[in-house]
Amino acid sequence: MVNVIDNALSEDALRNIKKLLLPTGAGEFPWYCMSPITAGYDKEGGGYYFTHNFYNNFEASNWFGVVKPILDILKPQALMRVKGNLYNSTEKRVTHTPHKDYEFTHKGAIFSVNSNDGATILSDGTEIESVENRLLMFDPSELHSSTSCTNALCRVNINFNYF
Repeated sequence: MVNVIDNALSEDALRNIKKLLLPTGAGEFPWYCMSPITAGYDKEGGGYYFTHNFYNNFEASNWFGVVKPILDILKPQALMRVKGNLYNSTEKRVTHTPHKDYEFTHKGAIFSVNSNDGATILSDGTEIESVENRLLMFDPSELHSSTSCTNALCRVNINFNYF
């Protein structure tokens, strides 16, 4: 089941997330360069992106508190991973190789930090546009793809995997 919530967070909560995660903010947030974006990715558009694990393998980063307003909406029973993603802008929009976050059924969500012409493409071809303050809830054990963007400095989102 797919569910999209627009204007998911209050203006204050959104402002705090944007100030921290967007490159136009204070510049103190630790993004880590990763390559490739997905297995089989052909490196068109750079072949790398930046991530930050807010929560992974039962460990929370020092920045975990920033995602609490989103967790208050999702109400997970148990977290598996919470990961920030920053995709650089590309000349043409690039669709990354379809992937499954994990092979077993679980819940997932993607929170769009900024608006741009990037998207999440679901297994049935549905494109969910990257719209600031949009929360997409879906089954990430089904194939889906991320994309780059062309009309903003970068595409930033927060990915949640949970039960």
